[in-house]
Amino acid sequence: MSYTVTPDNELKIEYSATTDRPTIVNLTNHSYFNLAGAGSGDILKHQVTIYADSFTPVDQGLSPTGEIRPVKGTPFDFTSAHAIGERIGQSDPQLQYGKGYDHNYVLRSRHGRLVKAAEVYDPESGRVMEVWTTEPGVQFYTGNNLPDSLTGKDGKTYARRGALCLETQHYPDSPNKPNFPTTELKPGANYRTTTVYKFSVR
Repeated sequence: MSYTVTPDNELKIEYSATTDRPTIVNLTNHSYFNLAGAGSGDILKHQVTIYADSFTPVDQGLSPTGEIRPVKGTPFDFTSAHAIGERIGQSDPQLQYGKGYDHNYVLRSRHGRLVKAAEVYDPESGRVMEVWTTEPGVQFYTGNNLPDSLTGKDGKTYARRGALCLETQHYPDSPNKPNFPTTELKPGANYRTTTVYKFSVR
């Protein structure tokens, strides 16, 4: 795995792996982001766009059921920008299972090309984060299980939902879901994926 900071305000993560036996490989990065700055409160006003027309619903243990469900008409539809807090409190069972968003999105492009998966915009600071990836999915997590008592840099308090994650990946539990893209790496094959977090202002 390599991390590169580019002159274009990008954090580029390149994953690679080889194996001498058939192996399940599904690497990701679980970084938390709050575009308003550390300790600035929750991320409920952040506006999110995810370039996915469907997601993978979960059971009460947050394991994917194997279904691929359209987002249209649901609080999971981020095909256009929505504030995180706009629908996170709805009574949808999927939101109740995750105590908010904690779901894998099925990206429109799933062919290994570097494409834009998501965008986050903080209207107060004007900061923008784009997520680009070669992976077929992205896990959107809104920090629902973060306690309100975490203390971070400079003594700042990190609140529940004080940051979000956009974890590029293959779909969770793929080895047990034959309709999901395979995560098996075979001897002689090379596992290579790329994810880019690009920052700008608007």
